[in-house]
Amino acid sequence: MVIARMWRGWVATVDRDAYAGYVEDTGMAEYRRTPDNRGAHLLTRDLDDGRTEIVTLSFWDSRDVIVGFAGSDIARAVFYPEDDRYLVDRETTATHFEVHPEP
Repeated sequence: MVIARMWRGWVATVDRDAYAGYVEDTGMAEYRRTPDNRGAHLLTRDLDDGRTEIVTLSFWDSRDVIVGFAGSDIARAVFYPEDDRYLVDRETTATHFEVHPEP
């Protein structure tokens, strides 16, 4: 069964494109380089309060292989040096889901 990993954070909308580029160069690239990663996507959604919600969504062969990206505590979110510069709020954990195959 495939496992989906999701994390959410929020940036000022004026920083959306810069932060999205930064996440592509850091977290998304690292997701995709990790063995047994089945893909990664970056989602953005502008809110009415001047913030943009950022979602990273990645797919993995199992929870065990996520350790290669996240370390032994896969529930902990992974942050990079410039995240503090952009993020106005963030989840400190990642959520994992089982992806059920299509019938």
